[in-house]
Amino acid sequence: MFALSKSTGSLIGACTATALMFLSASASAAFVSYTIRGTPVIQVNNTYQPGATEFVISAAGQKGGLGSSDIDGTALGSVTGLKIDRLDDRTRFTAGSGPYVAPYLNFWITDGAGKFAVIANEPSDGDFQPLYNNGYDLDFSDLSNKAAKIFEATDKSWLPNAGVGTFTFADFAAYIIQAPTVGQVTTGWPGLGTGAPREFGTNKAYGVNWVFGDTLSNYVSGNEGYVVANASVGGSVVPEPGSLALVGLALAGLTCVRRRRA
Repeated sequence: MFALSKSTGSLIGACTATALMFLSASASAAFVSYTIRGTPVIQVNNTYQPGATEFVISAAGQKGGLGSSDIDGTALGSVTGLKIDRLDDRTRFTAGSGPYVAPYLNFWITDGAGKFAVIANEPSDGDFQPLYNNGYDLDFSDLSNKAAKIFEATDKSWLPNAGVGTFTFADFAAYIIQAPTVGQVTTGWPGLGTGAPREFGTNKAYGVNWVFGDTLSNYVSGNEGYVVANASVGGSVVPEPGSLALVGLALAGLTCVRRRRA
């Protein structure tokens, strides 16, 4: 047996904590509003709550979003604390309809080698509606057994069952959230449509998106828009290989220190 000096023990503890931080870094996302297609009116609305955002979808085809790339690099199955508060009166819509349970979720996922797809929920689906509670407050366990659909795919060969069949979010749990770059979206691919969650004009895309509006009329809000606030999401970020190497070197150095003191 051997005893570590106080300074060496503190160093080991600090480096161990740093290593764990690298291996399971918690991220909390900030969201920005953007136009996806058409002319939705997006504005800060102080009638409901200071800082709340209103999305007025007055016609079919208009589409906007709240997006964040702060947890890009996170496995979909590691998403936690996915939250948004909805403040407008949803009872003006038919129970079970799209506007009644809006907004809906879009995630960009990747294979890490230039292939992308959007995995989205259909909030008007019966199994998803019970998740609504003045907005949404979810983690992946809430989503895992809910229907998930594939959109905007570069191709489907890299997806579960080559993208054929019905899926739940659990089928995509190991895939990494990652928005394509502006250049990739601008170049485009055959499966990329005008409704993809990216900013109209700039082609800036975000890994996690709350979406308002649709191609059809099933998400039209009317003159009073969807009013939302407090959008957030967290997750365990996958460390880059270089970061893992640095952590490994640090721990190896500490092992040498311990051996010398022994």
